[in-house]
Amino acid sequence: MKKLILTLAITGFATGMTFAQASFESIDADQSGGITLAEASAAGLPWTEDQFNAADRDADGSLNADEFAAATQ
Repeated sequence: MKKLILTLAITGFATGMTFAQASFESIDADQSGGITLAEASAAGLPWTEDQFNAADRDADGSLNADEFAAATQ
């Protein structure tokens, strides 16, 4: 069930040209190696907190490059 919910949440991420044009490095404004929900929102990514948290597999409050790639494929 968790996999289904995660799959549905991640699928919701993959809409619009913004995702194709956005790069991890350009969204990680502070170059910390992780993208916060605030950084994603500032970059124009329309993620809800629930969608962001579903993509944040290690639950550290930011998306690393692998989590971001999985969420935007």
